Order: sequence, then structure tokens, then C-alpha cells
Amino acid sequence: MKDNDIRLLTIFTEAALETSLVKDIEQLGASGYTITNARGKGSHGLRGATWEANSNIRIEVICSLEVSKQLTEHLKNSYYENYAMVIFTTQIEVLRSNKFTS
Repeated sequence: MKDNDIRLLTIFTEAALETSLVKDIEQLGASGYTITNARGKGSHGLRGATWEANSNIRIEVICSLEVSKQLTEHLKNSYYENYAMVIFTTQIEVLRSNKFTS
């Protein structure tokens, strides 16, 4: 993988989707991910982390451009219509980029 093909895919979404999203991420070729709790305010109002059913998570995936595109398309088609979800990608430089090849 070329260094300029590495992407950081970031997903903000409902915590209830965590198990499903982890399966999707692994099946579509990402070698790993990081999940953290997230809270804030947006178009769906104030989202706190005090009640799990109302909490959000942030998932970060370092992957190839190809995997990033596949994941983004799948998530948009599978979840956008029924769940609060924001996805963005960033081109990044990573030391030891060989750890993130698919």
C-alpha cells in the first residue's frame, strides 16, 4: 500500500450499533479499529453518555483507500436511513504503515 493510500475512517453513531459495526468492519477487510464513547450536540439534539441507549460512540479505522471506500458505501447503504451516523475520511501518514495493509 502506498503511503498516500492510507485513510482514517471515522464514524460517529449510536452505541447500540457497536456489535454490528465491528462485524462489518472486520468482514470488509480492516485490520483493526478503535472505539471510544462520544457525547455532544448535533442535529439529533444533545447526546450524553449517561444512558447507554442514548449514547454515541466514535469508531476510528486506519485502512487502505479501497477498504475505506467499501466500508463507507456499506455503512451508508445499511445504516444511514434508520440511524444517527456521520462518517468522514481523512488522508493520513502513518509510521509503520505496513500494519494497516488489507
